[in-house]
Amino acid sequence: MKKLLVIMVAAVALAFGSVQHVNAQNDNGGLGVRLGGGDLLGAELSYLTKVDADNRWELDLGVGDFRYWHTDNAGIDHLHHGLFLGFTGSYQWHWNIVSGFNWFVGPAAQFNTLLADSDHTDLSLGVGAQIGLEYDFLTDLDVPLQLSLDLRPMAHFYFLGHYKPVNDLYRYFGWGVALGVRYIFH
Repeated sequence: MKKLLVIMVAAVALAFGSVQHVNAQNDNGGLGVRLGGGDLLGAELSYLTKVDADNRWELDLGVGDFRYWHTDNAGIDHLHHGLFLGFTGSYQWHWNIVSGFNWFVGPAAQFNTLLADSDHTDLSLGVGAQIGLEYDFLTDLDVPLQLSLDLRPMAHFYFLGHYKPVNDLYRYFGWGVALGVRYIFH
């Protein structure tokens, strides 16, 4: 597990470094948390950086408690808990509604791991989208704070693990509503 955590931290560092050179001309961005989401009871460290005036990257590193039902060989359902680790990247097109109030949409991809026990540990890739609303307090109030509410529907593809959600169709198609709070760099 320590090795996996080191690999994920290294991947995030590389991703932040590769996005940072794009952001050299425009130093606006943000760092904060994204709370909530579907079956995940946890949080994501969220980094936001602008590519240009209307486009940006959002990179999130999440950890949380993942709960799921699994039917054993005798047909009895059991509630399992696991540690969820995930990395999500989304490219967003960004539009202003009124001063400080914006909406955004764009494609997203995830790499996830569920660490439950020897029978229910897996890796998955997800593809989907992210759509949301945000309010930037820096625009009108000169406060470097941004609040957002977004929806992230994803289709997951499981590999390299024991947990295959054969009868759990909703495990392949997930979504998460989350509240984001970020400090805005200016």
